Formats: sequence, C-alpha cells, structure tokens
Amino acid sequence: MAASTVSAGYARNLMQFAVSRGADPAALAERSGLGPADLADPDDRIPWARYMDLMHAAKTLCAEPALALHLGAAQDLREFSVVGLICYAAPTMGEALAELNRFGRLVAEVDLPTAGGRFQIVPAGGDGLWLQDMRADPDSFPELTEATWTRFIAETRRHFPEAPFARAVHVTHAAPAYAAEYERVMQVPVVFASDRNAILIDPSWLDIELHNPSRYAFGVLVRHAETLLRDLESAGSMRGRVENLLLPVLHKGDLGMGEAARQLGLSRQSLYRRLKDEGIGYEALVDDLRRRMALRYLEGRKVSVNETAYLVGFSDPSSFSRAFKRWTGASPRARKAG
Repeated sequence: MAASTVSAGYARNLMQFAVSRGADPAALAERSGLGPADLADPDDRIPWARYMDLMHAAKTLCAEPALALHLGAAQDLREFSVVGLICYAAPTMGEALAELNRFGRLVAEVDLPTAGGRFQIVPAGGDGLWLQDMRADPDSFPELTEATWTRFIAETRRHFPEAPFARAVHVTHAAPAYAAEYERVMQVPVVFASDRNAILIDPSWLDIELHNPSRYAFGVLVRHAETLLRDLESAGSMRGRVENLLLPVLHKGDLGMGEAARQLGLSRQSLYRRLKDEGIGYEALVDDLRRRMALRYLEGRKVSVNETAYLVGFSDPSSFSRAFKRWTGASPRARKAG
C-alpha cells in the first residue's frame, strides 16, 4: 500500500471532517505532512502512507476512536470525488456499482488479488447477496473498511429510506473497544473476525433507480475520469513516480535530483538513466510539472497569480511570470483573466 495513492479530495474530506470534530488543522498538517497546498486540487494524488497518518492523527486529536465510522456516514462520495458524481449519474444502483469498480482507483488505489473489481456481488444463499470488498490485507487499515461500509449504508438510507439494503455487515478484523458503535451507526448486526469484508444485501438494491440520472452529465464526467485514470496508470513509469514524489513538496522549491533519487531508493545515476530511457531529463520534468500545475491552478480560478507562483515553487512572482510566459507565450494574469 505504501506505493499507492488516494485522491487529494478524499484526504481533504477527512481533514475537514476532523476539523469539524474539534481537531486543530495545524496539528493535523504537522502530524500527517499534508498542508492546504497538497489538498487544493481534489484530483491530485496523496501517498497512502500520508492518508493513514492523517487518519491516525485525526482519531487522536479528536479523541474519537470510531471517527472513521462517522466519517463514512457523514457525506456522499459525490461531494469530494468525480467518481461519486459518475455513480449518481448512472441509471440504477447496479450500474453505479459497475462504475465504482471501473473508476474506484481514482478515489483510493488498493491491492486487489482477483479480477472483477474491488466490490463484487457474491451469492449468499437464500435470497441474499454479499456485496464484498475484495481488497488484500484489509486488517492493516481497518479504518478503510469502517468508512467504506458506513458510506454505502448511510448514502442508501439518506436517498432511499424505504428501500431494503443492508441486512448484516461482516468484517475480517477483530472487534475494537468501540464495537458497539458499529451497530449504532450501521443499524444492522455486525460480525467481527469474519472470513470476508462484506455487506449482506437485499438483491432489490441493485435495481434501485437513481434520482434524475443524466446521460449527458454521465458522458462528460466519464471522459474526465478516463483522463484522470490514464494519468494515474502512467504513474507506474519512473516519470510518474518522480512526479508523485514532487507534488506534495512542489511549493517548497526544488527538490534536487540527488535527494529525489535517495527517496526513491535509487542512485542519482540510476534515476538519470531511467528518466533518459523515458525520453526526459530531471530538470525538464520539474519544469513541465510546474507548467501543468500552474495551468491547472489558474484555470480553476480559485487562487491568485501570486498564490499559484508559491504553489508551484517560485518564491519570486516575477520569476514565475517569466517562466509562465516561456511556457505559454502569455502572462499568468492574462491567462487567469481569459
């Protein structure tokens, strides 16, 4: 899981929730290594290790061991991820589940030992079905199980209060000290130390028609998600690995090639050679990453030119303006205004 990522929107949702429950934002940032710049764009990527640090810090600072249960129940997926918007634009719950499997990596990359997607429908005997989370080693981070199942249950309950859905929940981890909170939040029996992470569901859930599905919105959102998915898949390259390393610290200025190589577990020469094999040098990679991030910030129109300069690692706005004109032929202020 250490090499995997989650979306910045997913991490920001946790950060904001923890703050709403009393955590100090500065303390959360210090303990997790995640600041506002890291979470500014919901489509950016955050290392799993940092997200886990954020979760553990949030639980401690809020003095709330069951925080992940309440996090999942508090907010719809569409509030912080394009994946949620896609799911709610699908015609039925079953089709939404298929889209969740298709694009779920954009929310959180997890290890899957089998094909078929993370969430699979498995016969349960009788007239029930298992909605099963197939990720590997779930007990290394049970908070993900907690937030996942409470979100499934709470979203269905909010939007379709009369529809039958969850009959029971099974989790593979042992019962925590706050086990009673599971049934209070989920309102169904919970089995700990099970052989599966799954919700026993009513089959009719798959046929629920979603409110106001939009085929136009669905198409627009899917095209955006497909672009993000291609970008994520390219992160398996050495260029992608370096960019993932640089993104959280881009605002601090240059991370030298030697230090980047060290953090990647490579020698400087090995990093140079592997980037060369992919047709790019280290300095050109950094320059292009700054260009792409600057364009994203300015086109989003949520930050000023000076703030953009800082976010992409320029301490001097005039230096940023010169670099931006070299990249695009225009000034950053003209680009933002356009």
